Amino acid sequence: MIFRQLYDAASSTYSYLLADEQSREALLIDPVYEQVQRDLALLRELDLNLKLVVDTHAHADHITAAWLLKQHTGCQIASARVIQAEHVDLPLDHGQRFGVQGVELQARATPGHTDGCMSYVLADQSMVFTGDTLLIRGCGRSDFQQGNASTLYHSITEQLFSLPDNCAVYPAHDYQGRTRSSIGEEKQFNARVGGDANETDFVGYMQAMQLPHPKKIDEAVPANLLSGRPADGKLPDQADWADLRITFAGVPEVNPEWLIQNQPSVSVLDVREDNEVIDGECPQGLHSLHIPLGQLRQRLDEVPHDKPVITLCRSGRRSAMAVSILKDNGWNKVASLRGGLLNLRS
Repeated sequence: MIFRQLYDAASSTYSYLLADEQSREALLIDPVYEQVQRDLALLRELDLNLKLVVDTHAHADHITAAWLLKQHTGCQIASARVIQAEHVDLPLDHGQRFGVQGVELQARATPGHTDGCMSYVLADQSMVFTGDTLLIRGCGRSDFQQGNASTLYHSITEQLFSLPDNCAVYPAHDYQGRTRSSIGEEKQFNARVGGDANETDFVGYMQAMQLPHPKKIDEAVPANLLSGRPADGKLPDQADWADLRITFAGVPEVNPEWLIQNQPSVSVLDVREDNEVIDGECPQGLHSLHIPLGQLRQRLDEVPHDKPVITLCRSGRRSAMAVSILKDNGWNKVASLRGGLLNLRS
């Protein structure tokens, strides 16, 4: 199985990509709206077909990317039936098995943080994706959005702590950089529900907490009840000056065909070394400005501002750095040639 843990720093949210190596079908758990381009780039680079996005609950701290990913990929959306969110293709009930070809999960209802919280257990019980129900050495709060500390205690101890001790715990959030735990660890060391804590201990702890109101709750919850669909039903604006693709590394790129077809409307910046440029020419008849990468910061005044800039080099690696330099210095319409001149010549 292909597995990736992805992170959104603004909301401290983990998203999880699971895919089958043979079928190349993938599912994504708890995607974040602002990270759609990153997630789509990873799917492209790993040659995966996103078939399903799954939310663990209606989050209060970020907006799900479920609807947006569906518009881009045609995938289905799944979440707990009790949430009654709109645009859901697969409403999930407790005990239901679901997934993609080669990757099967079981849904377990784990309310208490919210009524609609679900945890997802891999078929062999080697992994569980706990949302906000069980965090690493903690748990989700229970003081808003139908929260109930007693219900949360039973969800954790009966639905999650019944899993094997070596089952890896992957939560929806962590605020200290921790990435995973295990059921055995949390049964022993969880600060709220571990050790010999009983329901009275847990409820007393939770009721004594005084936490600030989630900053995005008034925006996030209504949006998440629409599976992340914006109120106007429109996709976010995309750059329209080029057929851009953003890589998983965050580099905007154009393909060689687009560059050849659109050369008159862009400036081409060749950042190879002097000894790499034969007779000062680029292949395919491209007309370019030549500034070696190591000199670019000192020669920025030579780079035109009147047209978008496409940077290129032998392989596309140095040109990616050139994009970063130009963006840091005020160029907005700039991209790297995907694969560099090696791709252009092939």
